[in-house]
Amino acid sequence: MRILSKVPDGGKDSGVTAYFLIEWKGLFSIALLRFNQGSREAFHTHAFNAITWWIKGGIVEEHMEEDTKVYLPSFIPKYTSRSCFHKVIAIEKTWALTFRGPWKKFWYESKEDKITKLTHGRVKC
Repeated sequence: MRILSKVPDGGKDSGVTAYFLIEWKGLFSIALLRFNQGSREAFHTHAFNAITWWIKGGIVEEHMEEDTKVYLPSFIPKYTSRSCFHKVIAIEKTWALTFRGPWKKFWYESKEDKITKLTHGRVKC
């Protein structure tokens, strides 16, 4: 469990920093996210479902098998299911508030058309 911590979110090369109020993977997490402009190259799923409010900036969300969507600051949150295979590209430095549900044991990442199954600590399964 983490309380009041700052860590890279999605791996050290993701360009995303998480400022966790709390991260309790078995139950829930609350974090302020800072996305640097741009994106990492990997499409990915998540081990958790999330509800996110975009506060400042904006992102383009590319899906492996669906349309591309743009998200800008709004009072309406974005829901991301753990099955969503996507890549997020920050239009500029972007801030978001996220509430995450409990973690499952694994998720997926796709780089160079190769899909990898990952578990806690980004360890390959």
